[in-house]
Amino acid sequence: MKLTTRGHYSVKALLDLSLQPGYGPTSVNTIARRQDLPAPYLEKLLIEMRRAGLVNSLRGAQGGYQLARSPAQISLGQILEAVGETIEPLSRYAPDAEQAEDWVTFTLWNRLHQKLKEALYSISLEDLYYDARSWQAAQGESISFVV
Repeated sequence: MKLTTRGHYSVKALLDLSLQPGYGPTSVNTIARRQDLPAPYLEKLLIEMRRAGLVNSLRGAQGGYQLARSPAQISLGQILEAVGETIEPLSRYAPDAEQAEDWVTFTLWNRLHQKLKEALYSISLEDLYYDARSWQAAQGESISFVV
């Protein structure tokens, strides 16, 4: 599985939102500037994540996007799914009924896919946040947070 730009930017944006006091709203431009992301592209991703119920949008001068749930209740799998990322292996592959090796390989990849999917849905945004903070502390970095 390869994490595309689409998935990477989406995770970065939600990690950024998880840092806001009380998970308050943050503008697209602020997130884009902090995370060094293109704002128009980020806006499209946030709209998709809003449709999936991961973020809420608030209008007005103090508006922006905020998490719809706590970081512990948002999984990496949900984020990736919301922006159309797929982790499907061997799409459209049908093993040869005459070849036992084909079935063994096919079964192996299906089992690995299931384990990967379970892992993605068991890793929360909160887990990623603490992993990033631990890494920063180990590097001796200051408060700034760029994923």
